[in-house]
Amino acid sequence: MQFLIAPQTWWIDPFLSNGFMRNALAAGLLTVLTTSVIGTWVVLRGATFLGDALAHGVLPGVAVAFVLGMDTTLGAFVAAVAMVGGINLVRAHSSLPEDTSIGVLFVGFLALAVVIMSGHSGSYVGDLNRFLFGSITGVNTDDLRRQAIAAAISIGGVIVFYRAFLVMTFDEAQARILRLRPRLAHVVLLVLLSISIVASFETVGNLLVLGFLVAPPATASLVVRGVPRIMGVATVVGVLSVVVGLLISYHNGTAGSATMTLVAVIIFLAIVASRAIQKGVRDRVGKVA
Repeated sequence: MQFLIAPQTWWIDPFLSNGFMRNALAAGLLTVLTTSVIGTWVVLRGATFLGDALAHGVLPGVAVAFVLGMDTTLGAFVAAVAMVGGINLVRAHSSLPEDTSIGVLFVGFLALAVVIMSGHSGSYVGDLNRFLFGSITGVNTDDLRRQAIAAAISIGGVIVFYRAFLVMTFDEAQARILRLRPRLAHVVLLVLLSISIVASFETVGNLLVLGFLVAPPATASLVVRGVPRIMGVATVVGVLSVVVGLLISYHNGTAGSATMTLVAVIIFLAIVASRAIQKGVRDRVGKVA
């Protein structure tokens, strides 16, 4: 209960006294900004599986870049672009449902990453864990700069393609009638999604980035209507998850990335539970009346 008894010590001092906590906070907030904006479209389009596939699809690029001593961020982006290209290629030249092609490529890319890294085990295990689960307390100025650029690109892309994304999300046929080029918009959305994943994997980790892409926007969609409002509330939920998660991690020695993601999921479940309780109360009142 120290967060109530000594709020200054629990809530403020960790950020004032530790540079790594300030960097972690900045990295977390940039992650939230990027994933909330893009994640809103992922949730509204029901494309969570696509987000999951892309999150895992960067791993072969990360593995190859790491083994060759290259920039892992560049490797991740190349793999993400390859994944996006593969999804669209199969989609254009196959009658299979899109989720089938996504599933096949997802498994293939993940298997390739495991094969590459399994041949370089031992000293690489710690680095593989960092790629999978993140190291938000170890980010530096270069990491923050990359995240800031990714956030700017994501927000700029959403502003430019907002109308196309909006109409395509709810009625792709209408988007074609209005000449909004839904296929191009779909590719742009995949690229922006890839950028948000690549920018975030070193902080929250590859396996946990999906939590920030989905949980805050999903929570927001339960309490507000309208895309801009969903993005705004998702950002607030994400910021709360980052701050609380970082502080819990700091005071209890838990993994920072996982703790932040867990807080986001708990907030989502709390909203779901509260809505269920409210609905039950209204139903009972209605029956009595």
